[in-house]
Amino acid sequence: MSVPSSLKVGPNTTLILAKKRYLIFYIFLMWISIFIIQFEFWFFWKLYEPKFIHFLLLLPLLVFIMYLTSILISLIFAKIILVIINLIHKPREGVFLRHQSDKDYRYWSLRSVIKKWPLWLSHKFPFPFMNNICSKLFGIKTNYSNSLFEGWVDTEFIEIGKNVVVGQGAIVQSSLIFGNLFIIRKTIIEDNVMIGSQSVVMPGTHMKKNSILGGHSMTIIGQELEENWIYLGAPAKKFKENVFYEEGLEEIIKNQTIKGIQTEEKFEGLYTMRKDKEISSD
Repeated sequence: MSVPSSLKVGPNTTLILAKKRYLIFYIFLMWISIFIIQFEFWFFWKLYEPKFIHFLLLLPLLVFIMYLTSILISLIFAKIILVIINLIHKPREGVFLRHQSDKDYRYWSLRSVIKKWPLWLSHKFPFPFMNNICSKLFGIKTNYSNSLFEGWVDTEFIEIGKNVVVGQGAIVQSSLIFGNLFIIRKTIIEDNVMIGSQSVVMPGTHMKKNSILGGHSMTIIGQELEENWIYLGAPAKKFKENVFYEEGLEEIIKNQTIKGIQTEEKFEGLYTMRKDKEISSD
């Protein structure tokens, strides 16, 4: 189900600050993007000043161009700063202390602050490709066929295959704060994976091809979801085999409809019936 862009959660970064002075990067990126687009406005005004009616007619187009420019400028400068920061201290997986004395925790917080402004700008764009461009620029391995941004998707140590759908309000994490611990684990989502609404994919989860995590479910850290299986619950456990990607599915339903059997009846008979009655719940 599609929803207005303004209601989508999208990629985001944490609000946690290891040190408040990191906000200077956020302020700088905001300032530089606004500072540069004012020259676009000034040039446009000088160009059409004698013809004020033309200026008014073209003003909406100018605002749109200025918005795209602000995204581009903030992305370029954020990427430059991130490259420098990562040369000083390379991001890595592991379990660390949630304390200012821990470099991995501090630099994770710093990277999050740097990404915040360009991510916010790009997410307000009405077309999802801008979110994908921003995510790929920040190091997320993803594909333009994916629908990720009705949920909350972390911004690093994430690998996502093709045709992946993240449900509304779902959370895909690669980092987690647990008490006084800070955990970073790479999360891998393979092709044709669906993550139900309000579900949580914890750091280190590996969802293999054609797997589904049902709505309001949650994986555990480092959990592996097997190929072609549907998982439900918190923690997520096998529910039934996923036959929605079996070969010839479209023809099966089409032929049954032609024979006079309602598609809904066929669906009930084949795809909602549990396939794991003989499988232990362990």
